Amino acid sequence: MFTGIVSNTFPVVKIQDSDDLRRIVVKLSPELVHGLKIGASVANNGVCLTVVGFDNTEVHFDIIDETLRLTNLGELVEGDVVNIERAASYGDEIGGHVVSGHIVGTADIVEIHKTETNTAIYLQADPKWSKYLMPKGFVSLNGCSLTVGEEVSEGRFSIHLIPETLAVTTFGEAKIGDRINLEIDPSTQTIVDTVERYLANKSFG
Repeated sequence: MFTGIVSNTFPVVKIQDSDDLRRIVVKLSPELVHGLKIGASVANNGVCLTVVGFDNTEVHFDIIDETLRLTNLGELVEGDVVNIERAASYGDEIGGHVVSGHIVGTADIVEIHKTETNTAIYLQADPKWSKYLMPKGFVSLNGCSLTVGEEVSEGRFSIHLIPETLAVTTFGEAKIGDRINLEIDPSTQTIVDTVERYLANKSFG
């Protein structure tokens, strides 16, 4: 489980591609590596990945073909940075919302509007996810716990970012056309799906 509060961005220092598998090596800070073990879960751009090896502060992760298909991790090149969050521990403060690290797909950045104090980013996702994207509801984008803006229509939605979020995440360098990993709020999905099933069953009652 994660909270959607990204620690910072860290560089991908090595990529090895083989049949249906990609291994990435991310150089983390000593603080983040402390206590980390092989088999632990770490969110990379919001994707829950398993630690498969270490080389001091360089941490190795394997990515299977299905994850590469659904996320933007297949687009990474050496030197890119990724949002990193270690898995939450029991008793940790949940500053964002509960995030599983299970990405449903990607959303494309279609507009960016900036002022001195606020950045609004508009994204286009598959319209089938619209029913789970509600104004003032939660969404996870590249692993960041964010609040959905007022505009939600046919898969298009907006988010508003403060300078601190821009400073510590990949959104500081975001540009139109970028594909962003999307995880919908699991609580919202559960409620919506449950209501839909109830109404469907009731119509046949």
